Amino acid sequence: MIEIKLFFALVSYYFVMFATPGPNNAMLTASGIKFGFKKTLPHLIGIPFGHVIQITLVCLGLGTLFQKYPFVQFYLKWICFFYLLFLGWKIIGSFSNNKNENGRPLKLYEAALFQFINPKAWVVALTASTAFFPQDENFFVATSFVVLTAPFVCFPSICIWVIFGSSIKSVIKNTKAKKIIEYLLAVLLLITAVIIVID
Repeated sequence: MIEIKLFFALVSYYFVMFATPGPNNAMLTASGIKFGFKKTLPHLIGIPFGHVIQITLVCLGLGTLFQKYPFVQFYLKWICFFYLLFLGWKIIGSFSNNKNENGRPLKLYEAALFQFINPKAWVVALTASTAFFPQDENFFVATSFVVLTAPFVCFPSICIWVIFGSSIKSVIKNTKAKKIIEYLLAVLLLITAVIIVID
């Protein structure tokens, strides 16, 4: 039987990992500012959807791949690094030039696939499937416990960042202020990218 303290420990871990700054939340904030909450919903849903697949695969044994072949994680870090640099570059000029709108929010499947190059997402999956996996429980029940708890914590945790972004969009109309936010978010994405590589 899964103890209630293990459940609360897993929920607390997921909340800390999903709600704290990282690639997903930086991208969600930017999408909230540029497109608003409603248009960012597919992106929002895609993140926990990708996590569910990722954590399931790790519970089924994919996590050993990183132990046997550490270079896989090395390449994932660099792919994520360059992708975040690309996003940072795209953000500059995107909020203050809404009339020349040519971008779009991430689709559900794109947000889900991003989890597979997101090192923070792999850390979440690997830790959850080892530190919080109830060893004495039936394997199917234990896997379901670790996997299905994730989206119920992830979705509301990351919603905070989109709400924050969309509230900025509705409040700030000044072009100069928007430019400052663009550069700030681009710098934050750059810092996130650097941390991912050197971590």
